[in-house]
Amino acid sequence: MTHAADDLYAKRFPDEAVRAKVAIWRPIAAYLQRFVDASAPILDIACDRGYFIQNIRAAERWASDARDMSAHLTPDIRFVRSDGLALGSVVPTSHFGTVFMSNYLEHLPSADAVIEQFRVVAGLLRPGGRVVVLQPNIRFVGAAYWDFIDHRTPLTEHSLTEAAALANLRTVTLIPRFLPYTTRSALPQRPGLVRLYLRFPLAWRLLGRQTLYVGERA
Repeated sequence: MTHAADDLYAKRFPDEAVRAKVAIWRPIAAYLQRFVDASAPILDIACDRGYFIQNIRAAERWASDARDMSAHLTPDIRFVRSDGLALGSVVPTSHFGTVFMSNYLEHLPSADAVIEQFRVVAGLLRPGGRVVVLQPNIRFVGAAYWDFIDHRTPLTEHSLTEAAALANLRTVTLIPRFLPYTTRSALPQRPGLVRLYLRFPLAWRLLGRQTLYVGERA
């Protein structure tokens, strides 16, 4: 990432928006904990300020980003500054019980890069380890998908699953409509209301624009 990217995210997520993300990620991470092996290490790719990784339980917590986000993370989180596609050479392979990616794959330059990222993830996972992905779904988002200048690759639940399969990852869970598109969408901004939303899948069908995908290394 360049300084231009830092400026972009600073403008996109001012302090008020960051505080809102911190608040709503606590219950989201609590819900996603069910897909995480707490007895094994976990890696959060493109971690940003650590909204997910700082709210999850695991034997070891690792995080990576192309930007230096270490100042935003607690000392027990092992931060590795790296492009996601290069992680196979800078973190242990066959080591992680879970790898997490949120709102990241759409920033990659091509479909081939998405497939390669899944192959990198498969190499980082232990046998039986899982990848958990939250991904904006262009089928539900529509033209608003392109409102962000750094979105490059369109993905649906079908192309996401196909890319993972090409990396020899077996689909365990697929929820096409899960979360709203952004923190500025219709998702309630108070943690208690987020927890209530997560308890009612019918609300996901109405408001969900992001897909939840969980795959497993064979």
